[in-house]
Amino acid sequence: MANTTRFSALERVLSVLLTSNPTPVSFCSTLAVLALTFYLLYKFIRNLRGHENEKAEQEAQPQEAPLPPLLLKPWPFLGSLPQMLKNKPTFRWLHELMKRIDHAGIACLRPVSMSTDVTTKGFLTTALVPLGDQWEKMKKVLVKELLSPTRHKWLTDKRVEEADHLVRYVYNQCKASVDGALVDVRLAAQQYRGNVPRKLIFNTRFFGKGKEDGGPGVEEEEYVAALFTILSHLYSFCISDYIPWLRGIDIDGHEKVMDKVLGIVGKYQDPLIDERIQQWRHGIKKNAEDLLDILVSLKDNDGKPLLTADEIKAQITEFMIATVDNPSNAVEWALAEMLNQPEILKKATEEIDKVVGRGRLVEEADFARLNYVKACAREAFRLHPIAPFNVPHVSVADTKVANYFIPKGSHLLLSRVALGRNPKVWDDPLTFKPERHLKEDGSPVALIEPELRFISFSTGMRGCKGVQLGTSMTVMLFARLLQGFSWSIPPGEEAIDLTEAENSLFLAKPLVAMAKPRLLSEVYPGN
Repeated sequence: MANTTRFSALERVLSVLLTSNPTPVSFCSTLAVLALTFYLLYKFIRNLRGHENEKAEQEAQPQEAPLPPLLLKPWPFLGSLPQMLKNKPTFRWLHELMKRIDHAGIACLRPVSMSTDVTTKGFLTTALVPLGDQWEKMKKVLVKELLSPTRHKWLTDKRVEEADHLVRYVYNQCKASVDGALVDVRLAAQQYRGNVPRKLIFNTRFFGKGKEDGGPGVEEEEYVAALFTILSHLYSFCISDYIPWLRGIDIDGHEKVMDKVLGIVGKYQDPLIDERIQQWRHGIKKNAEDLLDILVSLKDNDGKPLLTADEIKAQITEFMIATVDNPSNAVEWALAEMLNQPEILKKATEEIDKVVGRGRLVEEADFARLNYVKACAREAFRLHPIAPFNVPHVSVADTKVANYFIPKGSHLLLSRVALGRNPKVWDDPLTFKPERHLKEDGSPVALIEPELRFISFSTGMRGCKGVQLGTSMTVMLFARLLQGFSWSIPPGEEAIDLTEAENSLFLAKPLVAMAKPRLLSEVYPGN
């Protein structure tokens, strides 16, 4: 933390970790510990007098509130690195430590990491970069050019096309039998979440040919899997984030993984981007049809291209990873919970029948009146967040949070799990109860949570800029699945297993459920 001694700051930094690192303690880990030992010893001896002087200055100016407590007693020189290497997955170990200390789910971390550096091509984007001129530039592009209400309306037909494609894909799997068929909900949800931004950006559904039933081909499956691997490694523990001169040695293998999956993403995206740049540069293309056209055609005050090729490629990658995960995870968890509580599933489908009927499919104009459906989605965001923590933030001034002093320059993160499952805020917090989100006056339910009682799309200056897009994609995915199909627990099973995966907050097993068409055949797209 900025105004504490550098040594105590490092101890706090080493006390936390966002996501798990599946690599076990090994010879490489031992080397890392030794390297860190020598590094800290060198820094400690070199700066001992400076630390003492700084500590004396701080003691002369007492703070009004205490600093957030350390989660555990750090080792001399090594901080908490040995415990972090030993306890896997680290985010679960960290949350167990958090339960012992009442500190409002706030911890300290360094948000500038190897993974975010390479994902954003040297911090050229918005969400994953520190505040500064580049962030300001790209934020304006994102808010004014890609995610504005006008642009959202302009892209309506593309979103509807992909919603129709989702229904057609599930229908093709279950229409042949009166008893329905088993459907992999995770696959359907994740691919829909991949298809929509691909359509918005590249004006295409598939990088390859897809499958005959409308499902993803090997190209899309590889691409989406790479996006989720990137997400799992963002802010995960990487030794070189703490010891920068180890960057390139790749002791824990993270750099190799990121290089591989970013190569996969680039293999599919970059040729399309390069081709489009050339089309605009040579006048072959003059009218914008998708978001890639918008990015390529932007001009600065001198009439030159506003964005470089690397800026466009990095921003598109960030756009894709920001849209593919959160809503698909929420819908999978919500449906899993509702299958175990059929009265909730019945209530949601009855609301859709009342608002929309069975003669047509749900449209975006219906969302405002689908309050119970949105309440189910909110409850999934609350109880089953996609990630253990939010994107780290940096305090721009000295402040107080939960009666703790947070110095300017501190790196802070919020525990999504601790917020959404906080018994001080939520009654019976571990139970899926959508009714808790309904308003007494019947006013519309929104997925965003500005009071941060849980995190769906975050809020504030660094909050998600795509709330409107994220909301429409979440509600459309959820409502179309509920309206178009009757869902039930697979034969031979008594209930859906709601166990969380060990190394993530996903369901341990992808949700596979029985689906039967519940509408007339002519309502389904393509029939």
